[in-house]
Amino acid sequence: MSCFSFLCGRRIDSSQESQHMGRDDEELRSIQNVRCYTYRELRNATEGFSTANKIGEGGFGSVYKGRLKHGKIAAIKVLSAESRQGAKEFLAEIQAMSEIEHENLVKLYGCCVEDNHRILVYNYLENNSLAQTLLDGGHSHSNIQFSWRTRAKICIGVARGLAFLHEEVKPYIVHRDIKASNILLDKDLTAKISDFGLAKLIPDNETHVSTRVAGTLGYLAPEYAIRGKLTRKADLYSFGVLLLEIVSGRNNTNTRLPVEEQYLLERTWELYERRELVSLVDASLNGDFNAEEACRFLKIGLLCTQDDPNLRPSMSTVVKMLTGRKNFDERKITKPGLISDFMDLKVRAPSKTKASASTSFNVSSGSDNQDTSILTSENSSSVTMTAFTELYNRSI
Repeated sequence: MSCFSFLCGRRIDSSQESQHMGRDDEELRSIQNVRCYTYRELRNATEGFSTANKIGEGGFGSVYKGRLKHGKIAAIKVLSAESRQGAKEFLAEIQAMSEIEHENLVKLYGCCVEDNHRILVYNYLENNSLAQTLLDGGHSHSNIQFSWRTRAKICIGVARGLAFLHEEVKPYIVHRDIKASNILLDKDLTAKISDFGLAKLIPDNETHVSTRVAGTLGYLAPEYAIRGKLTRKADLYSFGVLLLEIVSGRNNTNTRLPVEEQYLLERTWELYERRELVSLVDASLNGDFNAEEACRFLKIGLLCTQDDPNLRPSMSTVVKMLTGRKNFDERKITKPGLISDFMDLKVRAPSKTKASASTSFNVSSGSDNQDTSILTSENSSSVTMTAFTELYNRSI
C-alpha cells in the first residue's frame, strides 16, 4: 500500500485535519513504493520505543529495533523534535529511497507521517555499523572477524553502492555524510550504506549546489567544508577517508595517539612519501593480508582525497581500481586536502575564502569514538560559513 493510498483511506474528523491531510496527500502523491505505518503500529512494534530496543542514535534522532506485523524485524528511525530535518527534507529522503534499490544500500520499507511524528522504517541489519564493530577497538569486543578479505569486500561494496547513487540513479544522489557509522553490515557482512537524511538530489543540469553543509568533520571535503560547494567529488573525499579507516582499523581522528599520528589522512600522506604505507595496515591482522593489495587500497584512498576535487576519480573508476580491473599512475597522486589545513589544527591557517552568509553548517565531529561523532541538539548549532572560518581563525 502506498503512502498516498493509505492517507486517502484515513478518516478525516475536522476541517483543520482535512486541510492538513490535503497537504500531506499532495506532498506524498508521487511516492508509491513506501508503506505508511501508523504511529500506533510503530509504537507497538518497539514496545513503546523502549530503551531496551534502542540500537543507535544519529544526528536526527534515535533508531529502535522493532517487530512489525507478521514478525518482520525492522530498524525504526524516529526523528527528534529538535531535528533540523523538517517535513520537506524528510519527504525528500522518502522519495529518494523509495525509488532506488541496490545490494549495498539500506532498504527503506516505509514511514510514518502522522501529526508531528516523522519516522522511517528500514530493514534491520544484524551486525551493526563499522563504527561499532571495527573502529576504535570495536572489533576486539565483537565476534566479527575482520579478515583482510572481509575488509576488501566491504570497501568494494561501499564503492559499488556509491557508484550506483552517483551514476545510475537519475537524477544522481550525493549522500553528503559517508562515514563509518553510516555503513551497516548484514549477516553476511555485506556493506549497506545507510542514512539518506542528508542526501541531496541534484537535477541533471546542475553541476553543483551551494547549500547547508551537513556532514561529519574528518570526512568533509575542503571545498564543501569551506565554501559549501557540493558535488559528487565531496562523497569521493569522504569515501577515501573511510577507505583508510577500514584498512588501518582506526578512526580518522584519535587525540589519544602521539601528535604526529592523530590525524589518519595526514599520517597516510607522510607514510606514502616515505614509502612506508604498509605500516599503516591494522596490526590486529597479524600480518595476514595481501600487502600489495592493502597498499593499493591506501593509495586509492589518497587519490580520492586529493585537495583539488577535479583530480579525484569517479566512483565507477574507484570500483575498477579496487577490484584490480584498472591501474592508476602513482605520479598522479597529489597532496590530500588535510583537515589541519583548513581547521588550523597544526599545519597552517585556513585560507581566507569568502562565503555566502546564508550558507550554514550542520556538522558533527569525526572524533575518537562513536558517541562524539554524531550530531545532536545539545552539541550542535547552525552557523554561517563565515562564522565557521572565524571560529578556527581564533585558534591561530
